[in-house]
Amino acid sequence: MPDPDIQLGLIGDNIAASRSPLLHRLVGQQNGLTVAYTRLVPPSLKQDFVTVFNGCRTGGYRGINVTYPYKEKVVPMVTVDDPLVRGIGAVNTVIFTADGPKGHNTDYSGFVAAYRLVRRDAPAGAVCMIGTGGVGRAVAFGLVALGASEIRLADRDMAKAETLADDLRAAAPDTIITTHASAELAAQNATGVINCTPVGMVGYEGTPIPRAALAGAEWAFDAVYTPADTQFLQDAAAQGLAVISGYELFIYQGVHAWALFSDNLPLDEPALRAALLDPTQKA
Repeated sequence: MPDPDIQLGLIGDNIAASRSPLLHRLVGQQNGLTVAYTRLVPPSLKQDFVTVFNGCRTGGYRGINVTYPYKEKVVPMVTVDDPLVRGIGAVNTVIFTADGPKGHNTDYSGFVAAYRLVRRDAPAGAVCMIGTGGVGRAVAFGLVALGASEIRLADRDMAKAETLADDLRAAAPDTIITTHASAELAAQNATGVINCTPVGMVGYEGTPIPRAALAGAEWAFDAVYTPADTQFLQDAAAQGLAVISGYELFIYQGVHAWALFSDNLPLDEPALRAALLDPTQKA
């Protein structure tokens, strides 16, 4: 079998259902390129994250995506040129260059694009965000970029929430930033409610907040995209909220990652979306 034109990978746990391999193969095909995109699960490989990462760095990979639970762990292993991404403290896209691995965050830009797609220029308002890990950090900084008036961080790990709160206050001193152990209390009178935990994804069924706690909000976003229609978003829709699916984040983080992997080769977004929804396309 001939070598691919571009070798990519995804390092993460519980990624069997990821559609990222298909997305990047499809955009490669749009450009007449063969893209190999390999799922790399450290526990299944019986290796730690550092070993798997270094195998990609020396194994001919152009770049990798990094997902739960490694987005923060990878940061010390890469150079991050963008000061905003350094502030986020989480990386989901790595490019291997002659000068060493370069870290980027397309979750941040992908969330902003997903919000704009659904909400256009509507203000984000006061937002309750549940979960302050890697994707949560990216989304929180996205909320700053969107001009959220208030960001309420809910997490059982209060130390992690407080660390993110401090970083957000440094970046956006005029934004009200609070931390909460209870998502239900944080959601009271919120304009938007966001799930940035794994709860709701395949293998982690459920919802991070009771349906009744969503009453009165205007919009909801779920970072989970497998499945796209999570219980959280079903509950939000039933309560009359505008819903922003994690699938849109998946699309846009992938589109933005492809630009990095390929040095800005073009892609046809409508054709990509149609192909991704084609049940005959196997990830």
